[in-house]
Amino acid sequence: MTAARGYDHAAVRYTSDAELLAVAVPFLEGGFTAGEPTLVSLAPERAELVRDALPPSAPVDFLAVGDLYARPAAAIRSYRELMAGLVDGGAAGIRILGELPQAAIDTSWDGWARYESAVNHAYDEFPLRSICAYDTRTTPRYVLDDVARTHPFVATPGGGHHANTGYIDPRSFLAVPRPMTPLPIELTAPAAELADPRPSAARRAVVAAAPAALAGEELDDLVLAVSEIVDNALRHGRPPVRMRIWADAGHVVVTVHDTGDGPDDPFAGLLPADRTVGGRGLWIAHQVCAQVTLHHDDTGFTVRLAAGRLPAQAQRG
Repeated sequence: MTAARGYDHAAVRYTSDAELLAVAVPFLEGGFTAGEPTLVSLAPERAELVRDALPPSAPVDFLAVGDLYARPAAAIRSYRELMAGLVDGGAAGIRILGELPQAAIDTSWDGWARYESAVNHAYDEFPLRSICAYDTRTTPRYVLDDVARTHPFVATPGGGHHANTGYIDPRSFLAVPRPMTPLPIELTAPAAELADPRPSAARRAVVAAAPAALAGEELDDLVLAVSEIVDNALRHGRPPVRMRIWADAGHVVVTVHDTGDGPDDPFAGLLPADRTVGGRGLWIAHQVCAQVTLHHDDTGFTVRLAAGRLPAQAQRG
């Protein structure tokens, strides 16, 4: 069954390949049997597993997981464009089975946790059913805890579909400050520290600190993101504004802190917000930067931007 309207967002936390197939195959078969566009976005080895379990002529589109999940805000934009095109083409229902790349979970989970919550709102205008797959053999417990809070439904083998009593409404989930565990490089002395910098000075400082390995488009994107966030802090935050840069041979980390409260919009950065204070700058930063972390605490509001070869985040208890 596909709802006539609204987003049906389910998760499966599976313990074996057999359990994944027991959920995936009935879900996908139900989609293409009903004539719905049916899509899969899994890592290559699991995509092949699912492909082999379906009839050879099954009308299922397999998408490249790396392309879709480069950044949370870009994933939302891409999926919305994809689904709008399908609906314009006459689709009355859409089914998607997907998973996040393991590297995204390991290095940028806080941003993807916000994504998993925000899509309940961002995709609700589409006749969509999706199942997000998480392998309990490789997924940290704190990630699985967030999965339970961000999915209204749970998918079970044989086509089971149940309400999730642990689900938290996006506006409530996103309003709670997420911990910003320091990256290893942040435990060292910063390469540069600027007080109340103008965007032009912030851009120059990032270029000067960046390693040779971070060049071309990736550096340009980071410079743009830093410029937007510094401009936001100066315009909409509360002084003083402090910017710090760390860099090594593989990556760059930049934090911008002001003593204000940060944006009121819980979806800030993930959805376009032309009329939201600071929304445009956060939206741009989320589109172009490899990792964006937002953090509120009693000292103010911090945005952390990172680019390059990002380390795995520290495990939480």
